[in-house]
Amino acid sequence: QVQLVESGGGLVQAGGSLRLSCAASGRTFSMYRMRWFRQAPGKEREFVATIRWSGGSIYYADSVKGRFTVSRDNSNNTVYLQMNSLKPEDTAVYYCNAHSDYLNPPDYWGQGTQVAVSS
Repeated sequence: QVQLVESGGGLVQAGGSLRLSCAASGRTFSMYRMRWFRQAPGKEREFVATIRWSGGSIYYADSVKGRFTVSRDNSNNTVYLQMNSLKPEDTAVYYCNAHSDYLNPPDYWGQGTQVAVSS
């Protein structure tokens, strides 16, 4: 079992910044790739960013490149998503995900944290 707890969401004006945190726990969490997704009202959940616990294999969605930065702190088992230059279209519920291509179950999800960006 892997447990994921997100925090850090809130309301911010366009151009502002927020940092999301995802605290991971459980016996096998370090074997999973960590990913951030978001889901805006009426839209499908979409990929935002990913990172391995080793710190490598970092990738971003084109819509957030240059504005968002994903990182991890292995000392406290936490993954971060630093979001700068926020836009109203970044408004969504942001979810932390742990994914594995070879473990079962392949995915764990956090409860989500709301980010709202006002224009």
